[in-house]
Amino acid sequence: MLPSQHKLSNPEQFRATIRKGKRAGRSTVVLHFYAEATAGNLATVGGPRFGLVVSKTVGNAVTRHRVSRQLRHVVIAMKDQFPASSHVVVRALPPAATASSEELRADVQAALDKLNRKR
Repeated sequence: MLPSQHKLSNPEQFRATIRKGKRAGRSTVVLHFYAEATAGNLATVGGPRFGLVVSKTVGNAVTRHRVSRQLRHVVIAMKDQFPASSHVVVRALPPAATASSEELRADVQAALDKLNRKR
């Protein structure tokens, strides 16, 4: 479970991250990264904030929940690799339904590496 200080809490945060942030995709996930480093936000920062998007194209409810759990564990383990003021949305693609946790972790890491090269 993601602690509340590491969750994107409203639709506007998701929207801003997806629209204004950088994007990197892999076979199972697309990572949207937005470094929201304004002076007003730094005072209330508790670390990077994450959001997950696992749509019905991934599979039925059981499959989507399993993928969500796997991605949650992946991003919480990688939270130290993100700047404290960043917002990250991880969007699962249909191949994520059959991917192992290790494959998801590798894809998220590869997408993060690609984003780091873009910055």
